[in-house]
Amino acid sequence: MTGAAGGGEPWPLEIRIRRAERALEVDWDDGRKDRIPAELLRVESPSAEVQGHGPATKRLVAGKRHVAVVGAEPVGHYAVRLIFDDGHDSGLYTWATLRRFGEDQAQMFVAYLEALSAKGLMR
Repeated sequence: MTGAAGGGEPWPLEIRIRRAERALEVDWDDGRKDRIPAELLRVESPSAEVQGHGPATKRLVAGKRHVAVVGAEPVGHYAVRLIFDDGHDSGLYTWATLRRFGEDQAQMFVAYLEALSAKGLMR
């Protein structure tokens, strides 16, 4: 059975902050295990500060290669608010968002690196 109360969406069983590895680990109820780099979680934060209010206003965040997740707070039964060591803490990571990060992290990271390169910015 996948998802809370038998729903169809994958549900996180456990979320662990791996500060030394600068990663977030998520164990899902369907057996999948993800290790998501803190840098990717930070630079693609679902917050309005990063995403803006539409694709045209998305902000490219540079200089976060060594950022770490230092805390996580549950938000209802649908999300977690991550707290980063650079002070960023306004993004709500829904379970679907965390799953997308886990599944698509390779492509997301390549796109991020290409965007940085195009702007002459550094990680």
